[in-house]
Amino acid sequence: MTLTLTDVTLTYPDGDTRLTALDRVSLDVPAGTLTAVVGPSGSGKSSLLAVAATLVTPDHGRITVAGTETAGLSRADKAALRRDRIGVVFQQPHLLPSLTAVEQLQVMAHLSRRSARAARGRAMDLLDAVGLADGAGRRPHQMSGGQRQRINIARALMNEPAVLLVDEPTSALDHERGAAVLDLLIGLTRERSTATIMVTHDRAHLDRVDRTVSMEDGRLSVPAPA
Repeated sequence: MTLTLTDVTLTYPDGDTRLTALDRVSLDVPAGTLTAVVGPSGSGKSSLLAVAATLVTPDHGRITVAGTETAGLSRADKAALRRDRIGVVFQQPHLLPSLTAVEQLQVMAHLSRRSARAARGRAMDLLDAVGLADGAGRRPHQMSGGQRQRINIARALMNEPAVLLVDEPTSALDHERGAAVLDLLIGLTRERSTATIMVTHDRAHLDRVDRTVSMEDGRLSVPAPA
């Protein structure tokens, strides 16, 4: 399954005119690949994620998530699509301070009505995948910044999404921890066959991702295949 944006345009009111956030953007992200999106602040990167996540409806264009075209879906149908098919890794983890690592993930499974036993098994599997199985009982204040970001990633994968959208995952991390988080994202994308978009200002180590595209003034520049 893939994530496909076709000729997407998004504008916002700006006084008496409209500001173009996305200008005829087209992008195809195959399953099992990670595409990094780079560009200056205000270039449209966050708008791209919002549209791909079905949180914002574009003025024109088509978004297809794992074979489902989002145009015409009701608000409830979009919410169900996000819950079941789209995982979002926010820039800040926003973990619930009273919950342990495994409970942070189990909350996501509760939303999709997964059984408690199945939810715990899935959560422990993901904690093992991100290298935190031994920390299942820790609460956020007992974790490092890198560990909290790993929980953030695992939580986004809890409902087995086809599409993974990642917003600045290394912005609050030092160089070494940032590289480790990027390695983790690349590995999980391939192992779990997600179509992953990562927005980032950090250009270090991008030679390891499948593709890097650039945004400027709402336009996307996609390099030609080698």
